[in-house]
Amino acid sequence: MRDSTSPEFIEAIARGLDVIRVFGTRGQPLSLSDIASEAELARPTVRRILLTLAELGYVRNQDGLFSLTPHVLDLGMAYVSASSIWELTRPHLTSLSSSLGQSCSIAQLEGSDIIYVSRVAVPKLVTLSVSIGTRFPALCTSLGKVLLAALPTDELHRTLAIPSRSGVTPSWQPEPDEIDAVLREVRATGWAVTDQQLAPAIRSVAAPIRNGSGTVVAAANVNAHALETSVDTLVDDYLPQLLAAAGAISADWARLESRPLAEVG
Repeated sequence: MRDSTSPEFIEAIARGLDVIRVFGTRGQPLSLSDIASEAELARPTVRRILLTLAELGYVRNQDGLFSLTPHVLDLGMAYVSASSIWELTRPHLTSLSSSLGQSCSIAQLEGSDIIYVSRVAVPKLVTLSVSIGTRFPALCTSLGKVLLAALPTDELHRTLAIPSRSGVTPSWQPEPDEIDAVLREVRATGWAVTDQQLAPAIRSVAAPIRNGSGTVVAAANVNAHALETSVDTLVDDYLPQLLAAAGAISADWARLESRPLAEVG
């Protein structure tokens, strides 16, 4: 039991936050038993909390191991500020955006959607507003193509079967064969481009961000207005600088993961 004696105190919410905090202390997918032990809660209680968080999209259950999803960003900028994503990526995005004069973003996969976790924007008249926490159907974005192409086949099919929660209806509605062909090309080239497939007048090119073991953990992109920037410009002029920035972020990501969890005096 907690020390609080306030009649306004809601124990269920406190327990839910305790469960979310456990993931931050361990930094890896956890079993139900691990979470219950770390949170000092009964297994049935933790199970109900995890099922609720999973239904809301905040937790992912894969083969009995639970992990947080980028949907936690919907809780607000506090998540971004408390994590290292913003500090780690912002200098690189700022430099890239300044060099190209275009908006640059980083996103992660959450179900069949992408969620923006870092962004440096340049004022442009575009058809869709984007900010940290915005979600779009992954398949119709350059960021999403990069992230989807990195998934194993079985996981890719499961992911694409999940209904989008973005509320945006993309311009591009591909058939399965077309999806396979597009993602094969992304795997072959190592980057992805979209030309008004999400919405009119929006073009972008994206590259993967990898951790120290080479796993794709996020994607970075440059987006531009179709009336101002051609696909050739995206690929020939913007892509080399984007690949360099994504490589620098990947190196920083690997260094962050390899830092000691505690200092021994």
